[in-house]
Amino acid sequence: MIVLGIDPGYAIVGYAVVECIGNKYVSKEHGAVLTYPKNHFAKRLEIIFDEINELIKKYNPDAISIEKLYFQNNHKTAIDVAQARGVILLASSKNSVPIYEYTPLQIKSAVTGYGQAQKSQVMLMVKKLLKLSQVPKLDDTADALAAGICHINSLGRNNVSDMILKMNGK
Repeated sequence: MIVLGIDPGYAIVGYAVVECIGNKYVSKEHGAVLTYPKNHFAKRLEIIFDEINELIKKYNPDAISIEKLYFQNNHKTAIDVAQARGVILLASSKNSVPIYEYTPLQIKSAVTGYGQAQKSQVMLMVKKLLKLSQVPKLDDTADALAAGICHINSLGRNNVSDMILKMNGK
């Protein structure tokens, strides 16, 4: 199974192509789509659409796992992120790839076993679960990797709790 994990945004969209092979996770590619404030907002959305569309065509994922939006204060940011998320959903639909949405709590639980985990804990577990040489440079990329892992776990393909126990020698 190949999952395209996405942490939505409009300045930075974290993405990760995560494959489940047996009971192991493999990152086939991960990084970020970057857009810049000097570009008109519509151009930024076009860049996001085009790059996500290219990833879908390149890897032909079985599913897209995307973080649900959660904002408390800044409504302007929420609206802009929602628009960016919309073009990601459009790319998914245009390529007939099913999309699955997970809350930050669900993603943290899937990766660390604890829904209130700190970002640094999520990043460290992503590194361990994927056997990466270093923690991903951008939080958004680590969050996308975690979203991919979350979807695989939701299907019962892996049991992250057992993996965490093994890593801790239990």
